[in-house]
Amino acid sequence: MEEFRYLGTTLTHQNSIQEESKCRLKSGNAYYYSAQNPLSSSLLSKNVNIKTYSTISLPIVLFGCETWSLTLREECRLRVFENRVLRRIFGPKRNEVTGEWIKLHNDELNDLYSSPSNFRVIKSRRMRWVRHVARMGERRGVYRILMEKPEGKRPLGRLRRR
Repeated sequence: MEEFRYLGTTLTHQNSIQEESKCRLKSGNAYYYSAQNPLSSSLLSKNVNIKTYSTISLPIVLFGCETWSLTLREECRLRVFENRVLRRIFGPKRNEVTGEWIKLHNDELNDLYSSPSNFRVIKSRRMRWVRHVARMGERRGVYRILMEKPEGKRPLGRLRRR
């Protein structure tokens, strides 16, 4: 088999996370668009919308991220998803001089959204997972894979950038 789903995660024979990240982002987008009307309602405050995003949408997208080795493409996709949701939550900003409505830039979104970005969350979850594996005994397969050096030669050519 080239790929299969196991415990909600797509595993491939090349151990690439492209399919998994696509699936996770599809699930996050499905939730985001299903909850778009309540999230864009003026009756709910921005704090409630941010809380909904961080407690429901982010765990959907970042499920199983402890084992991901992110490439630049996946980092960009995660950043685009996060910025799209935050732009929807915070809405446009009105220019005081001209009175025109303008979209918030990424830096302004990061200033308004005080929580850490997806990459910091992924890194902290990875470190938590590594500490968990390091406490395992030497008989466990995961511990041996993490701690031992691989044998054999590397393939020819340039390494993929990760």
